[in-house]
Amino acid sequence: MDELEVSDSLRIPMSEIDMKAVRAQGAGGQNVNKVATAIQLRFDIAASPSLPEALRKRLLASGDQRISSDGVLVIKSQESRSQERNRQAALQRLVRLLRAAGRKQKPRIPTKPGRKAKAKRLDAKSRRGALKKSRQKIGDD
Repeated sequence: MDELEVSDSLRIPMSEIDMKAVRAQGAGGQNVNKVATAIQLRFDIAASPSLPEALRKRLLASGDQRISSDGVLVIKSQESRSQERNRQAALQRLVRLLRAAGRKQKPRIPTKPGRKAKAKRLDAKSRRGALKKSRQKIGDD
C-alpha cells in the first residue's frame, strides 16, 4: 500500500504519513512494558502537497486539539494489542477526519416564528402576568 485513498479524487502518498510504534498506556500486564503496540500517526497538514488548498485551510481552521500550532495532525491508536490493527485504526481515523473536513456544511437559513407561535408565546406571557398579579397584596389607596 503506497497510497491512502481518502476519496475518488484524493489520495495521500504513504511517504507523507509518519507512523511510529510507541508503548501503550494503561493496564495490560507484563506485555505492555515490553512491546510497543500503540501507533502514533503524524501527518503534516500544512506541508502536504497532496491536499487541496481549501481542505487544508478548513482542517487548520477547525480547532481540532489533535492539530498542533505548526499544522501537524497527531493521532494515537492503542485500542488493540496488535500493532497492525492499531496501524489500520489510525489510518481509518485519518481518512474519517479528512472526509469530514471535505464535506461542506450547508448554510443555515434563519427563519422567523409563525403567527400561531407568536400568539402562543404572548398568551403564555399574559397568563404568567395574570398569575403574578393575583399573588400581589391588595394595597390601600
